[in-house]
Amino acid sequence: MCNPAWGRALTEAQRLKDFARLRRVRDRIDREYAQPLDVEALARGAGMAAGHLSREFRLAYGKSPYAYLMARRIERAAALLRRDDLGVTELVGIPPSAGEPVRNREAPAASPQLA
Repeated sequence: MCNPAWGRALTEAQRLKDFARLRRVRDRIDREYAQPLDVEALARGAGMAAGHLSREFRLAYGKSPYAYLMARRIERAAALLRRDDLGVTELVGIPPSAGEPVRNREAPAASPQLA
């Protein structure tokens, strides 16, 4: 027969262990925000499944790991832009007038084919 108090203690211990792993993921995002990071790699590093990491991270921190990463990157860019000695061109390598940025490795629009 299983002692109910032991079961609660085990559940609490597991919860604390999971939260410690989530904190390590959050700390890694804070440290490595400028590096290519994805949820699968973060989950692998934490020894968790990607879906489980995403759900638990959102419960713990109020946003998904990807949203947290994007928020860190935006905060850092905003801090850099507030510096008087740096402009957009120095941060991204091209002036704003050079055209639209390519996002998410989007392919250029194909020209219509006439039959």
